[in-house]
Amino acid sequence: MKYHEQPTKIEVIGGKVNNLKNINVDIPLHKFVAISGLSGSGKSSLAMGILYSEGARRYLDSLAAYTKRRISQVGRAQVDEVRHIPSALALRQRPTVPGVRSTVGTVTEVFNVLRLIFSRLGSPICPNGHRLAPTIKIAEAMDLTGEAMGRVTCPTCGVQFYAFSAEDFAFNSDGACQKCQGLGTVEQIDDDKIIADENLSLENGAVATWQIPGRNWMWRIARELGVRTDVPYKELSKDEKEIVLHGEERKIPVDIPTSTGRVYHLDALYENAYNAVANSRKTTKSERGLERINSFYRFKPCPRCHGYRIDPSRWNQLVAGKNIIEAEQLTLGELADYLKKIMAWLPADMHDLAENLTGELMHQVKPLLKLGLDYLSLDRQANSLSTGELQRIQLGRTLRTETTGVLYVLDEPSVGLHPDNVAGLIEVFHELVNQGNSLVVVDHETSIIEAADWIIEIGPGSGSEGGQIIAQGSPKEIEQTNASLIGQYLTGDAPLYVRKSAKPDDLFKDGTIALTVNKRFNLKDVHAEIPVGRLTSVTGFSGAGKTTLILDSLLPALKAEKEGSAKPEWVTSLTSNGIKNVISVDSSPVGKNQRSTVATYTDIMDNLRKLFAQQPLAKKLKYRASHFSYNNKEGPCPACGGTGVISLDIQYLPDMVETCSVCGGHRFNQDVLRVKWHDLSIADVLDYSVDDALKENLFGDEPKIAKTIETLHDMGLGYLHLGESTPALSGGEAQRLKLTSHIHRQQKGSLFVFDEPTVGLHPSDVRTLLQVFQKLLDQHATIITITHDLDIMANSDYMIDMGPRGGLNGGKIIACGTPVDISHQKDSLTAKYLREHINLYQK
Repeated sequence: MKYHEQPTKIEVIGGKVNNLKNINVDIPLHKFVAISGLSGSGKSSLAMGILYSEGARRYLDSLAAYTKRRISQVGRAQVDEVRHIPSALALRQRPTVPGVRSTVGTVTEVFNVLRLIFSRLGSPICPNGHRLAPTIKIAEAMDLTGEAMGRVTCPTCGVQFYAFSAEDFAFNSDGACQKCQGLGTVEQIDDDKIIADENLSLENGAVATWQIPGRNWMWRIARELGVRTDVPYKELSKDEKEIVLHGEERKIPVDIPTSTGRVYHLDALYENAYNAVANSRKTTKSERGLERINSFYRFKPCPRCHGYRIDPSRWNQLVAGKNIIEAEQLTLGELADYLKKIMAWLPADMHDLAENLTGELMHQVKPLLKLGLDYLSLDRQANSLSTGELQRIQLGRTLRTETTGVLYVLDEPSVGLHPDNVAGLIEVFHELVNQGNSLVVVDHETSIIEAADWIIEIGPGSGSEGGQIIAQGSPKEIEQTNASLIGQYLTGDAPLYVRKSAKPDDLFKDGTIALTVNKRFNLKDVHAEIPVGRLTSVTGFSGAGKTTLILDSLLPALKAEKEGSAKPEWVTSLTSNGIKNVISVDSSPVGKNQRSTVATYTDIMDNLRKLFAQQPLAKKLKYRASHFSYNNKEGPCPACGGTGVISLDIQYLPDMVETCSVCGGHRFNQDVLRVKWHDLSIADVLDYSVDDALKENLFGDEPKIAKTIETLHDMGLGYLHLGESTPALSGGEAQRLKLTSHIHRQQKGSLFVFDEPTVGLHPSDVRTLLQVFQKLLDQHATIITITHDLDIMANSDYMIDMGPRGGLNGGKIIACGTPVDISHQKDSLTAKYLREHINLYQK
């Protein structure tokens, strides 16, 4: 038999996904391959749209049709051919944010094993209060069936009882606290928010909850019940206040006048101040309405379980001196010592079982420790984790499978990671490859790109200007390739500084924002000072407390001061120094579905609709601005409903998404498309990119639209099409798009807070972002960035570095000052990497 050589590369032939221009490229197998390029150049189209899409689809094709129907499938990629592609797994840039019922223990699945340990190895208490030592008999009883399952006999008093199963320790199942159903919190209407102002009368809005839509005439019913409605609330008698706050819910005849002067006589249901908000919450469907109603509630730790979620009836079962709550409070890094204590505590005949369970638990924990997550406690709410922490948990779960022959496709795995975490991540990448896998990473972090075996660079520009392979080779070869855009950042030949930082003596000349946090998560007695009118970067190890200090303390405290309400109890002092307006800009997707586009998110679409409604044919046909929206009933294509695509369910095959054959993907109905402006339909205009519209001076006579187009260009978003779907934008692109309405305004008294603003941004795009920051600073804004990006740090006026590490080993401000000051700090992990970065560019 003739010997065939094993393939050494994946061959992509004729790739046309999104903006890819019919590319042919080879991706080395069993290597660490980095894909680089500007935002929107086509990196993810190659990695996710072709490599992952085809690798996952072909694997699923091998499954039975019945199985495939139960798996979310990937459609066929727009590519002529892909040869030698292994089965693929992907880690996306934005992992799904877990719900309120998820903790670190549940999302890592470590808690599942811990529950088994408590069930099988635990020391229970009988109903008469006698503690039983752990025995193999108790463990065996848990594996019986029927009524015998878990039934044990107390050796002291002889009573038979049922020991707790693993499910009995699950706060999402039988172990849930009976009061809060495993949520850990209970909600109640906040008494302080019911009455808006005691100095107002009921007629003038004293009762805040009676301002909810549908309840604003409730004071009229109160008047029928004998309450004076024309005097200040504080002057009402005790009985009158009792009717307002707790009056019986019943129907009362009342006259309700309308705005037209008519009077309706009806039996109206009286809802007291508390019932008005409670009943409204049951019937309100809109998110905005619910948000308003929820503002009347406060959430407190459950009085039964004290916020621990698991019912107190389970707390008396012990394993090596700890109950389930105490064990759940351990960090991932502390689990190994606890497991050793368990082994030492158990009788010899239970060691085999214990080694099996503790070994499985450590098998799940070890990859997470390699990824620097040792500081996370099992009971931490999963929705409080950063994107980077969620990604590393995903990666840790993948690592522990120790597969071989798999293609891993990772999209921005460095998001939210401190440079020290990135070093650990690179070790994990090499381990994956050493296990016999292939790895493709889309990232902009230069240390990751430099550590790769092979680099593929896509460009030269973004959008329609990208989609081509401009360079490929080893890091050394890329550094010497003139066409490469990333090469100059690997060598340090690119300029590091793109803005002039404030002089150290002038840093605080415009004032100081000061904040003291008493005790919140890992922060204890932390005092921070931030210069007004400057660019401040808050840095530090993942889990050091950056988010707690800024997003969880400073922002709500400033908001409370503006609204005149109580600031968070953990904020003991605040000096706002003239900050009146807070704009928090995160990297969450812009818009919730494909109906949200660049034009609809900005003011462009509204102005376009008015413009087209003024055209002669539109006036003749009596078309209003609403006709030129695909989200209203008058404008959309009847076949696709204004989405431009039609989804076809083909049973056990992946759903097919096709361009609508009726409107050709233009979203509008044919009657609307007949109306022309400059010989262009509204769909034709939405097909323009920002830069093309600028080049052709398309909106020269429309100053409102032209101004927004100019702003998008200045933001480095010129490659986006006006009709481009916004949810698909990278995190960094989304952040810049959110800024378009702010960039040209006077910003004195405004604080902008950016959470990881460089998500998805190439180093060249980071420099564009810094120029955007400078425009805001020129308008007298104050900027705070929570960042791990060394370019942002180096260009900051001021830095606050937190640490020294994460979790219980963090929570302190270990250094503050200019970037140069920070880079000389001995105790800061950030300083080491910042110093190396500055030295690279100043060599």
